[in-house]
Amino acid sequence: MKNQLGKLYLIPTTLGDTEPLNVLPLTVKKIIEQTNVYIVENEKTARRFIKKISSGKQQSSLTLFPLNKFTDPSELPSYLEPCKKGINVGVISEAGCPGVADPGADIVKIAHRNNIKVVPLVGPSSILLAMMGSGMNGQSFAFNGYLPIDKGERKQELKRLERLSFDQNQSQLFIETPYRNNKMLEDLCNTLNGNTDICVACDITLPTEYIKTLTANEWKKTKVDLHKRPTLFIIHKN
Repeated sequence: MKNQLGKLYLIPTTLGDTEPLNVLPLTVKKIIEQTNVYIVENEKTARRFIKKISSGKQQSSLTLFPLNKFTDPSELPSYLEPCKKGINVGVISEAGCPGVADPGADIVKIAHRNNIKVVPLVGPSSILLAMMGSGMNGQSFAFNGYLPIDKGERKQELKRLERLSFDQNQSQLFIETPYRNNKMLEDLCNTLNGNTDICVACDITLPTEYIKTLTANEWKKTKVDLHKRPTLFIIHKN
């Protein structure tokens, strides 16, 4: 009789130092308690997260495979060998949901090709939470990752995204390296049309959470320190 395949669970994590079960459903706790094989972006962070969720689980019982920018793509298929033996595997990224602006999509693609069931679990996505709190167009939006570092290229890209938001009625999201957040907000105010809406969504789900949408002109009169705080920016020209 052919062995039943294990499942690939996409396990969301917290977006910062907050109590996991304040933002994660009990389903996540249940799956972690039952799973000992993981594909993780950062081993230290993953072990700490697993211990917080399931304090009784022995760390020595865990098998962790690395999935980050240093991982050789040729190694990925071997990470799913446990699934072929009927063992469930979990994917854990550094923060938020695996496969959405975080590693995970490549391993999911391989799982589909091998007829392994993929199970995404409910948890916080900074992109969706920022959109929910922005008051912008949740029917049509795009995540653009990081913008160019070069000042001229960045300005050109910001103008392109602003034009796209107006032409397509599509909100445009992007992120910045945390220590450059203040400069990003300054660039937005100086580059975009004064009436273009800008949402700043910072420290989402944390006690210091800050989500505010103002026009570029209004932001010029508003003081906020975003230095080294995880932040999403959303723009929309109406």
